[in-house]
Amino acid sequence: MSSQKGNLSRTRAQKHQNSIVFKNDKYGANATQKKVNQKVHGGVCLHCKEVLEWKVKYSKYKPLTQPRKCVKCLQKAVKAPYHIVCKPCALKLELCAKCGKKEEIVVPLETPTEETDATEPASKGDLNKTKEDENPEDVGDLDDLDSDCDLSDDGPD
Repeated sequence: MSSQKGNLSRTRAQKHQNSIVFKNDKYGANATQKKVNQKVHGGVCLHCKEVLEWKVKYSKYKPLTQPRKCVKCLQKAVKAPYHIVCKPCALKLELCAKCGKKEEIVVPLETPTEETDATEPASKGDLNKTKEDENPEDVGDLDDLDSDCDLSDDGPD
């Protein structure tokens, strides 16, 4: 579009349009690209989430190599790329970790203690359930075998 004075709107359609959607893992994604594609962007507002998803979709997302300094606590605690506020500060102040504004957080951040507490009892409960499930099945199998023997036993007749 021209920057000519008064030329504010385009009158024709786009000249070239892609017929095939861009795929960031078309020729086999490497390990970092696979990790980036699976990443869930938490602790950010809707606009920042859309920006980060666009960067991932078009292979513009670059992982962070070293921790950055948080703008609130001034510690080197920011481990997510494009973020300016660390997780503890973002949780405490209820800020978007990327833009630093007090916007509504779309996907909330989870503290590491909540994640471990939530997974440990569930996994222990699953183990107990599987042990309990195995025992009744074994007893049921024995009952089936016993009943088969009783049916085939034609001695007194």
